[in-house]
Amino acid sequence: MKLSARNQFQGTVTKITEGQAMAEVVVKVGTLEFIAAITEGSVKNMGLKVNDQVTVAIKATEVMIGK
Repeated sequence: MKLSARNQFQGTVTKITEGQAMAEVVVKVGTLEFIAAITEGSVKNMGLKVNDQVTVAIKATEVMIGK
C-alpha cells in the first residue's frame, strides 16, 4: 500500500469498540497509542481484528503543541 502521507507508523490493533455507525480503533506503536474513529463499515471491509498489524497514516495541515 502506498500513501502520500509521510507520517506512517506500523503498529498493532489493541482494541476495537464498535458503535452503531462508527468504531474506535486503538493501535499501539511502541509506547504510544493512536486512536482512530472510522466507520464500522471500514472495520468490516478491512476485516480488522485485535492483534492485526496495521499502518497508521497521519496527514494533517496543522500540528499543535500545548504546554
